[in-house]
Amino acid sequence: MGSSRTVTVSCPRDCYDTCFIDVDLDTLTPRASSLNPITQGFLCPRGRGDKARVFSKERVLYPHVRPEGKNSSFRRVTWDEALEVVAKRLEQVIKEYGPGSVLHVEYAGHMGLLTWYYPQRLWNRIGAARTDYSICSKSGHEAISLHYGLSYGRQPEDIAESRLLVFWGFNAAVSAVHLWRLALEAQSKGAKIVAVDPRMSETAKRSDLWVQPRPGTDVALAYGVAREIIESGFADLEFLSKYTLGFEAFREEALKWTPERVERVTGVRAADVKSLAEAYGTLKPSITFIGFGVQKSRNGAETTRAVSLLPALVGVHRGFYYSNSRGFYVRVDRLTLEDKYKPSRVVSQVALADLVERGEFKFVYVYNSNPVLTLPRADKLVRGLTRQDVFLVVHETHWTETARLADVVLPAPTFYEKEDVVIPYSHSYVIYSRRVIQPLGESRDEVWLTCRLAEKLGVGDVCADPLEALKEALEGALEGSFEDLLEGKVLRLKYRPLGEYQTPSGRIEFYSTTAAERGMSPLPVHREPDKGFILLNTAHSLYTHTQFRDVYGEIPPVVYVNPDDAKDMGLAEGDTVEVYNENGSVELRVRITSDVPRGVLWSPRELVGLNGVPQNALVSTETQAIGGGPVFNSTTVSLRKKK
Repeated sequence: MGSSRTVTVSCPRDCYDTCFIDVDLDTLTPRASSLNPITQGFLCPRGRGDKARVFSKERVLYPHVRPEGKNSSFRRVTWDEALEVVAKRLEQVIKEYGPGSVLHVEYAGHMGLLTWYYPQRLWNRIGAARTDYSICSKSGHEAISLHYGLSYGRQPEDIAESRLLVFWGFNAAVSAVHLWRLALEAQSKGAKIVAVDPRMSETAKRSDLWVQPRPGTDVALAYGVAREIIESGFADLEFLSKYTLGFEAFREEALKWTPERVERVTGVRAADVKSLAEAYGTLKPSITFIGFGVQKSRNGAETTRAVSLLPALVGVHRGFYYSNSRGFYVRVDRLTLEDKYKPSRVVSQVALADLVERGEFKFVYVYNSNPVLTLPRADKLVRGLTRQDVFLVVHETHWTETARLADVVLPAPTFYEKEDVVIPYSHSYVIYSRRVIQPLGESRDEVWLTCRLAEKLGVGDVCADPLEALKEALEGALEGSFEDLLEGKVLRLKYRPLGEYQTPSGRIEFYSTTAAERGMSPLPVHREPDKGFILLNTAHSLYTHTQFRDVYGEIPPVVYVNPDDAKDMGLAEGDTVEVYNENGSVELRVRITSDVPRGVLWSPRELVGLNGVPQNALVSTETQAIGGGPVFNSTTVSLRKKK
C-alpha cells in the first residue's frame, strides 16, 4: 500500500466520504490515496489539517484527576493511579445504586470499529445504561424503514449513470465534497441537479433548479410533487403494481395537495413543483439525496419518509440515498457483546441533559464525543455533569469542553496513532487502517483501556484479541477474506440487494403496515411548523462537529440574516445581537445575506457565542415520535440588537 515510506489510513471522521489517506512517514504530509475510487484526487480541509491536530497544544497527553473533588484543580497522575480511582468509584456506584446508574456516552468522533464499539463490551457486560444514539440520523433511518424495511439506498458509483440528482436538504458541496465532485461530473455530461433547501446553500448555487420551501414544510412539498407526478401520467403503474403496497391510499392523500395549497403552505411556486415532478418522470435513473439535517426537526422523520417515496412512484428501486450503513452485513452487536449482554437501560440521547441534570446517573463515562457542545440544552447538561454526586470520566484526544468538566481525564490517541477498520456510510470500500506514528505522551487506545478496566473490576468475558473481535464482526461482510484485509488489500463490503424490501409484505409500502401496528400514521403526515424566526444550523467546511477548532480557530459566532429582516430591526453588518428564546441567549455577530429568506436565520453548527454560551443551549430536548431524533432545525428564536 503506497511506497515503503508511506502508510495508508482510513479517515474516521463522521463524514459521508470516508477517504483513504496516504501519509508520508518522513514528513507526515497527507494526500488523497488513489486506492479509493470514490475519494481519490483531493482531501478536504480537515484531512489536510490532521497533522496539525495530532500535534496540537490542546492534546491530552497524560492522565489527570481532581484529587479533592469537583472544585479542585487537575493533577497529573500515573495510569495505575487513574485507573484505581475510576475502578474504585465505579464499584462503589454499582454497589450503592446499581448498574443502571452508570452511563456511557459516545458517538461518532471516530467511526472505527475498535474505537467506537469495542469499549462497549465492558459496559454491556456490567449492565450499564446507554443512549439510543438518536442525536443524528436515527429518526430518518426509522422513518424510511417503515416503508422500505431498511434505509439503505443508492451507492456513489450510481451517480455517474444518473440523469437526475436531487439534493433534498443535503448541502453536499460542504458536507460530502467527494460525492459532490461526482455529481458535478455527472452534471457536466448532461445530468440535472436539483437542490431543495430553504436557503441558497453552496449546493443550490451550482444546481440547475433550486426549490425553496419554508422550513418544516417539506412533507407538503413532497405530496405536491407526488400529485403532479400522478396527474401528469409519470407514475410507473406496472412497477407500483409489482413492487409496492398501499399506493391507492397514498394517491388519495397526494391528490389533496393541489398546487394552490402547496404554494400557500410551502411558498414554492406551482411552476417549480411541476418542474421537479417532470424531472422525476422524464430523467431516469435518478438519485434523491436526503440530508441528515432534513430529519432534525419536528417534521423531520415525516419529511424523510415522504421524500424517500418519490423515486418509487416513477419506478426506481431504492432511488434515494440517506445512509447506507444498514445495507452492509457488519455484526456490530458481536463486537459490543450486545448479542449476549443487554444494557440495563436505554435512554434518550437527545433528552440526556434532562436526565443528567436530575441526577439519574452517578457515574458517567464519555469517549469519542463532546456532548457539552453537541447535545441539546448544553446549559442543563453542564449543571448535571457538575453535580457533586456525579462522577465524570472522559477518555479524549483533546481538552474539550466536556473533558474540562471531568473528575478524571484519560489520554486517547488520534487515528494516526492506532489501527482500526472504518465502516463508511456511503461507499463500500474498506482497508485495515495502519498506525502512522507511536502514540504521543501516555495516550492509550480504547482496546487497551477497556481491557485494563475490566481487569481492575475483575470482570471476565470482555478482553478479546482485537483482531479476533474484528474478524467475528466482519464475518460474511467482506468481498474477500479478513486475511486479505490485514495484508493491505482494499476490499468491498457486501451490499444488500436494491430490490429487496424487509417490510412485512416484502414490498415498498406506501401505506406502512408497521406504522399502523405501532399506532402511527401509515402515511407521511404534514404538521404546521412553528411561527417566528427559525434558526437553522448546518455543517461548516473547516470543522467536523467541534473538531479542528485548534487548527482553524473557533467556529465563527455569526448569524446570517435576510436584508429585509435586518432593515426592519435596524441591524447592520457586524452588529452584535442576542439570539434568544425561553431556553437561553447566545450573542452573535450579524451577517446580512439574501441567501436566507425572511423569517429564517442560519448559523454554523455547534458554535459558542460571544458570551460563552453554546448554540445548543437554545435547542429543546424535545424528541420526535419516530426514532426519537432531535428538533435542532425547528428552534424558534427572537433577535435583538445588543446595546
